[in-house]
Amino acid sequence: MSVVNLVQILLAAILTNNYILSKFLGICPFLGVSKKLDTAVGMSGAVIFVMMIATAVTWPIQTYLLTPNGLDYLQTIVFILIIAALVQFVEIFLKKYMVSLYNALGVYLPLITTNCAVLGVTVLNIDEGYNFVQSLINSLGSGLGFMLAMVLFAGVRGRLETAKIPKSMQGLPITLVSASLVAISFLGFQGLVDGLFK
Repeated sequence: MSVVNLVQILLAAILTNNYILSKFLGICPFLGVSKKLDTAVGMSGAVIFVMMIATAVTWPIQTYLLTPNGLDYLQTIVFILIIAALVQFVEIFLKKYMVSLYNALGVYLPLITTNCAVLGVTVLNIDEGYNFVQSLINSLGSGLGFMLAMVLFAGVRGRLETAKIPKSMQGLPITLVSASLVAISFLGFQGLVDGLFK
């Protein structure tokens, strides 16, 4: 395992394998919390934390408990329970120490539990055969990619508030069109990571 390999995993997770814009996981918070930059960053920080800790807990459980005992079929249930417990911890922490962010995130904070991006990164770390360090790097990159997509889209939505939009396109329609344009822009990164490290 070289540093180049770890950097490749990190860049791929941020740019070319972005969970929101390439794999279309985590769309609910992407559309729901990206109206303001501060809430987008706050949600992204919480997702990064949950992704990293979830990976740090689920990878050893899968590797040393589930797989050796033939319990692979319990993977999804076990991972969801772990993620739910971690989200409860984050919610308690924010409610006690960061009340304004807790109130701003509202209903979307508990939705991290059902955020398929968090579950997706923990499962794909196992499916890709990553070791523990590679899994953590992939989770960090996935979280940073999540943040990048959220911040970019918050900027786009900020611009939409002052734009003259036809009445038939206002609200959800222009939001979905904008989201798809942001996703298309990430197609430009395809092949970049492979090309950098060949």
